[in-house]
Amino acid sequence: MFALLEARRAGLLAPRYWLPNIVAGVIVGVVALPLAMAFAIASGVKPEQGLYTAIIAGLVVSVCGGSRIQIAGPTGAFIVILSGIVADHGVDGLQLATLMAGLMLCGFGLARMGAVIRYIPMPVIIGFTAGIGVIIWVGQWQDFFGLPAAPGRYFHEKIWHLVQAFPQFDPLTTLFGIGSLALVILPLRVRALRRIPGPLLALVAATLIQGVFQFPQVATIGSAFGDIPRGLPEFTWPQWSLDRLLSLIGPAFAIAMLGAIESLLSAVVADSMAGTRHDSNAELMGQGLANILSPLFGGIAATGAIARTATNIRSGGNSPLAGIVHAVTLVLVLLLLAPLARHIPLATLSAVLFVVAWNMSEAPRFIRLARRAPRADVVILLVTFFLTVFADLVVAVNIGIVLAVLHFLRRMADSVDVVAQGEDLLRRELGAGGFEGLPPGVEVREVSGPLFFAAVERLRLALEGSRAEALVLRLERVPFADATALQALDELATELAERGVRLVLCGANARVAGKLRRMGVLDRLGEDGTQPDLPRALVYLRGDAPQPGLLSDPW
Repeated sequence: MFALLEARRAGLLAPRYWLPNIVAGVIVGVVALPLAMAFAIASGVKPEQGLYTAIIAGLVVSVCGGSRIQIAGPTGAFIVILSGIVADHGVDGLQLATLMAGLMLCGFGLARMGAVIRYIPMPVIIGFTAGIGVIIWVGQWQDFFGLPAAPGRYFHEKIWHLVQAFPQFDPLTTLFGIGSLALVILPLRVRALRRIPGPLLALVAATLIQGVFQFPQVATIGSAFGDIPRGLPEFTWPQWSLDRLLSLIGPAFAIAMLGAIESLLSAVVADSMAGTRHDSNAELMGQGLANILSPLFGGIAATGAIARTATNIRSGGNSPLAGIVHAVTLVLVLLLLAPLARHIPLATLSAVLFVVAWNMSEAPRFIRLARRAPRADVVILLVTFFLTVFADLVVAVNIGIVLAVLHFLRRMADSVDVVAQGEDLLRRELGAGGFEGLPPGVEVREVSGPLFFAAVERLRLALEGSRAEALVLRLERVPFADATALQALDELATELAERGVRLVLCGANARVAGKLRRMGVLDRLGEDGTQPDLPRALVYLRGDAPQPGLLSDPW
């Protein structure tokens, strides 16, 4: 219960803070109302399930999450994954996968993986969120324009059928959609309306018009899904079997990973806006509990909602009380106003999702990154984007991360240098009094950078070209080494010995020296083949006096 305890320690639960948090909670609840229903419908479930999710997840995360100002609920990022799960496994399968994802999120939190998940590169995040935005936008054409349902599962199939069916659009439905879109955007353009949530304005206006005139050709929640139940859902345990659990591991992991990424991104945005500091592992635990409880009461997957969290902060919310009031507001709406929801036009909810898709795509940021970022980052961005749109979100994120890691490894390998050091350079470094010149037939090479598997080839090429009788390898600037590099160093020592070249290592730090010892490299070189620093290595090679090696060092 990090969020609640943190607010208590900060004194934000005092009565003087109640009013601003209650006001913020009511405003966020009003904003969440159309969004929750729209996200649920786009995910392939009933609109009331979006409300159940916003109520349960909003309450649990506000109390048990890692940020005291985070607002959770269904989000647009989940639409692509959830609709696919519903198509393949049904609504029961989605709820079971969500429960499994909640357990995984709790596992991530217990394993303290909160900081690790935040290290996903920016081009990957922008690429898949922009791709999701495009999919949501195209997916809403049917309801926005009154088009017939588009067959096919993949994006290119759906958009082709929608384009072919476009001449069949319904003018009145399209008029509802365009009008609703204008009302959603209007408060952003008119200063006097800034405090009115655009989605609520569109929802109320379109619902009143449809409720009065009852246009038969305009699809509504009532005509598509029936009446929204007036009351809270009952506890229901999802049907499960071992085979079903195994088949849902992949989808559940996708929900867990996307939920973790979205919730932590939202928490970071909240911290930057409000000057707070969240606990990433507590946030994962809170999100995990929310996704365990949500499907048990008819809900779907939930995560931190950036737009609703930002609205909470701008409205004065600074404690979990705002999130709790947001959930209570939705409960009251469900209990008192549920019958009116049957008149909500689906075109209006599509207009709301059009704006959500635009905000998710971050088009200006995407274009700027594509034009100005380094070439490798642009490739990662575009590959992630196109795979998200035309293939699969999970595949896109996995491949994007793999490409980013491979690029990072290549850059790290390029940063490793093996440089030959001549007498002039060594004299300047060691001083004229501390350097007597290199013994005959001795070469000195300095390694700079981490010795790891991607740098092995560079090290091998540098050492294989040596024509010296003795080779000193300086390791002062090697922060760490992995097993692959150490094995390669051991093999190179053997090859050099077969050519009659003596290899001496010097200057290794305690960490690298310990690994050299455990891998047996020091045993192969012998006690005198490892020296604490370069001057003693040169003294040893001159044969002036025996020098104790690293093996005799206490570390």
